[in-house]
Amino acid sequence: MDSKEQSTLKVVMFPWLAYGHISPFLELAKQLSRKSFQIYFCSTHINLISIKDQISSDSAIQLVELPLPSLPDLPPHYHTTKNLPPHLMPTLKTALDMAQPIFSHLLKTLNPDLLIYDFIQPWAPTVSSSLNIPAVHFFCAGAATFSFLLHTSEKPDLEFPFQTIHLHDHEEIKISKLIQSYTNNIRGMDRLIQSMDRSWSFILIKTFREIEAKYLDYSSYLVGKEFIPMGPLVQEPSDHVDDHFYMEWLKGKDRSSVVFVSFGSEYFLSKEEMEEMARGLELSGVDFIWVVRFPEGVHMSLHEALPQWFLDGEKGLVVEGWAPQAKILQHSSVGGFVSHCGWSSVMEAMKFGVPIVAMPMHLDQPINARLVVELGVGVEVKRSRGGDWKFEGEEMAKGIREVVAGKKGEEVKRRVEEMREKINMGEKEMDAVAERLLQLCRNNRTKDFCSLN
Repeated sequence: MDSKEQSTLKVVMFPWLAYGHISPFLELAKQLSRKSFQIYFCSTHINLISIKDQISSDSAIQLVELPLPSLPDLPPHYHTTKNLPPHLMPTLKTALDMAQPIFSHLLKTLNPDLLIYDFIQPWAPTVSSSLNIPAVHFFCAGAATFSFLLHTSEKPDLEFPFQTIHLHDHEEIKISKLIQSYTNNIRGMDRLIQSMDRSWSFILIKTFREIEAKYLDYSSYLVGKEFIPMGPLVQEPSDHVDDHFYMEWLKGKDRSSVVFVSFGSEYFLSKEEMEEMARGLELSGVDFIWVVRFPEGVHMSLHEALPQWFLDGEKGLVVEGWAPQAKILQHSSVGGFVSHCGWSSVMEAMKFGVPIVAMPMHLDQPINARLVVELGVGVEVKRSRGGDWKFEGEEMAKGIREVVAGKKGEEVKRRVEEMREKINMGEKEMDAVAERLLQLCRNNRTKDFCSLN
């Protein structure tokens, strides 16, 4: 690759306003910037503040603020999905749609060679193409999720060809609501399909071929465009002022004896769910670190949310709000990860070789949990079938013990270690991806491309 030509390549990266999207976009930005690409990372002010410390002063990444229009119910601190009340999600999407003219002005000003965009804003590649700027879609979830959702949407009468990926009745209802949800009269699934259709030449996706080859191939078949896996795009653990406390606590534990419990930054357990989780941890008898989060505006203490008998126990740590997830998962004392199975969390677990105890809650998480079981890198906690499909403490305890101390746990640990080695070997793919992006821009420079591929 001509380094002089590559160094002049300017890329605007435009993720959806959720940390689960911003994080992989930022990791991709870092990796491309190390290959001399100039990156303009576009998001709202509150999101940019949260990531600015992750970018070194000499980095080729420049943060570009996208102001959203002022709406009565959406003050600036809600210009992100983090801590956003669920009823305001459509309002946030509306505000982003209304920012289209501002984004168009940014593109004209920056005049980049390439746009890498997310699925919520299918208008972004249209704006980009009108300026003769190539646009490539980057899908932050897995290929199993995408192929399943698209198959379900376009071929509802045909069974999905891979039977290990399926939904239970209560999950089908939630997925159906997701697919049929409207924002500005555009269905959520339609936005995704439009975003895929408007991607020039190919689509980038956060996964690696060793775990999702058949789903990548089926996705390419359904869309008619090549899906290029980008690897896990997991941020390397970095030192933090609060890390020492956790590392010291873990130092006194046996190897693979602790479970880490976290349900991500955007799902909040109900009081009843927290009580069952506490009961499950108590029944498991396993040491733990549990991160508990409350939605913004909910004024509740840990002592109000959890039973006193649990808080008085000596088997674990209960922390509110935040813990250094990557550093904890990387520690040799951690032998299990009780997770909602958000895609980034699944990637982190496999990258650091930690078996998963899957407790999916919504969105793509049930599909990710089925993939975890299919790959043999974890177990899924069973729900009750009494009509409410809730998680129960006894089943949680069973899943935790199975992974940390049971016979099945040994096989799971072996499989997840194999995946860890494959992930670390497969991260050389970025050179090939950079070459594909460069070639796309090079072709655009020499041809008068004005229409979408």
